[in-house]
Amino acid sequence: MSTRLERIIHIDQEIRAKRYPTAAQLAERFEVSRRTIYEDRAFLVDRLGAPIVYDTEHKGWIYADDTWMLPAIMVSEGELLAFFLGQAVLRQYLGTHFESLLRHALDQLVLYLPQHVQVDTQELTKHYTISAGATVPIDVQLVLELDRAIRERRQVRMTYYTASRGERTERVVDPYHFYNVRGDWYLVAYDHMRQQVRNFHLSRIERWQVLDNTFEPDATFCAHDYLTKGFLSTLGEEYDIAIRFDAYQARWIRERQWHATQQIEELSDGSLILRMHCGGLDEVKRWVMSYGGHAEVLAPSELRRMVTQEVGRMAEIYLE
Repeated sequence: MSTRLERIIHIDQEIRAKRYPTAAQLAERFEVSRRTIYEDRAFLVDRLGAPIVYDTEHKGWIYADDTWMLPAIMVSEGELLAFFLGQAVLRQYLGTHFESLLRHALDQLVLYLPQHVQVDTQELTKHYTISAGATVPIDVQLVLELDRAIRERRQVRMTYYTASRGERTERVVDPYHFYNVRGDWYLVAYDHMRQQVRNFHLSRIERWQVLDNTFEPDATFCAHDYLTKGFLSTLGEEYDIAIRFDAYQARWIRERQWHATQQIEELSDGSLILRMHCGGLDEVKRWVMSYGGHAEVLAPSELRRMVTQEVGRMAEIYLE
């Protein structure tokens, strides 16, 4: 899969060499649509000021002004390092299937840096390690096609596996937004089967097809507001939640932003109460229980009951 940077540089080289490239030739060369090539041409003309015209004699593109030059990529060593780390973090969250694409993108950028900036990408990798953790690999093509569907406002038909019910269903969705939670990627989309906006774990989309049908997104939808209603990856009825963390665990709790609505009440013994307004009680329950005896649910009563029941089930297992 080519990048826009790679295609633009190639188009410039072909025109400058008087090979009179065409959209059809370039689309075949990079295995992309003609539409993609025309978008690259528009970027060159509209954003970079390239004087590209069509030569009727040679039936291909040329520069009306041979003195025009593709702008140089000026970047500092610090900016390049930031780019490299950004690619490394992105690879962590998207899974190892993206490694070759991201490595290729980095190598292509390095090729076209000014001569005074010399970078050994192999040397860079010796100094930084980013662990992916227990993330679920996802299909590269799925991400690329869903991204296109979001940008072009095209509906998607998919076969989706719902883990909680152990069932597969056929859905048609209007894709709105991607978001990432602890390394796992989700799609926010309007689900025509459920007649509401839902979340879909990308790894559970087993088959998909970007349709020709277009859609108009709900003008009132705001991704930030929508995601704030839930906790981590789970949405649901919203509650006022209060959790007390003892003095030991409070040292780490106060370091982080756990939710956009959170408020921390410091207590005299060094403990604290974390308050937030959100849904996703199942997710909150699992999160609270990961702290064992260092955390106590104060509210709501439903969440406290859920934790109590889970602790009881665990006791039955370990006290047999």
